[in-house]
Amino acid sequence: MSNQYVIVPQNYRSDSMVSISPADKRYFEQAQAKQKSPPQQMIFGGYSPSPSLQKSLSTQLSEQSMDDFGRMQKDSDTELVVQYILQLRDTEKREQALSELSKKRESFPHLAPLLWHSVGTIAIFLQEIAVVYQHLQPAQLTPTQSSRICSVLGLLQCLALHVQTRSCFLRAHIPLFLYPFLNTSNKSKAFENLRVTSLGVIGALVKGDDPEAINFLMQTEIIPLCLRIMKKGQELSRTVATFIVQKILLDDNGLNYICQTPERFFAVSQVLQTMIDDLHQSQKDDQRLLRHIIRCYLRLSENQKAGEVLKKYLPQVLKDPTQSFIKDEVVKKWHNNLLQNLSIK
Repeated sequence: MSNQYVIVPQNYRSDSMVSISPADKRYFEQAQAKQKSPPQQMIFGGYSPSPSLQKSLSTQLSEQSMDDFGRMQKDSDTELVVQYILQLRDTEKREQALSELSKKRESFPHLAPLLWHSVGTIAIFLQEIAVVYQHLQPAQLTPTQSSRICSVLGLLQCLALHVQTRSCFLRAHIPLFLYPFLNTSNKSKAFENLRVTSLGVIGALVKGDDPEAINFLMQTEIIPLCLRIMKKGQELSRTVATFIVQKILLDDNGLNYICQTPERFFAVSQVLQTMIDDLHQSQKDDQRLLRHIIRCYLRLSENQKAGEVLKKYLPQVLKDPTQSFIKDEVVKKWHNNLLQNLSIK
């Protein structure tokens, strides 16, 4: 069996994320031609052999973790968590068990390994996700259904964050099951909560700057999905989606991937420009979103060919070094560095 990722949905082509004019494409290619060295070849990380899910928990954890786990077993809170996990198998008790387990995400550090290695739990999560698909089109998701699936997504976020389960989570391709949720456009609270919580799972994967997670995501349709949300989504979902794109850009392979073709570069830069124009015209003081946007621009400016193109396509409002709508001191420094990288005074 191959140890490489093979996750390229048939309906996704990374080179068709955006439609650009022939003039813009020539401008990008001219900037690329100025580089004396050939484009860097993309090298994606491969899988190590998958560990057998039949192994006991003791063989999956380090000796230090086993010591912690031994102490943990004596805790009454552990007994309660195990009881909730067992209740997931009872359809009548499942909804309450999901809610209670979701509340334990931050207070119970060993929740992720227990969930992953308990028999049938991940299958139950996927079953819960699959049930929701039928309510996406037409949009018929109720607040109760949204709350239930968000409890599942919260537990998946726990698995994505934990160092002992993240790799297994990726090898099982669990994030792909969430993409239909990100592809929705209904603006009701139930659907917005679904999108934000799904983005939270992806955000948990990239939060730790794990190259394996970044390489996995680059081979899926997460970038166009995030760009779509950044352009048309609501405030919180736009912010989380922009954060995900930012973390991909901060990875060297991610930056090279996005700057490798004019279609990918302009797909990102056009959405960033739209967001800046929206913030400036509406005079909305969203410093958190602005922080992620400026950081994306700064990272793009660190790529030689992208920097050449940004000199022409950077939003006019950002070419002013004294721009007053940037209030955070760190973001002001990033803005100044961006202008220096582009030789804009």
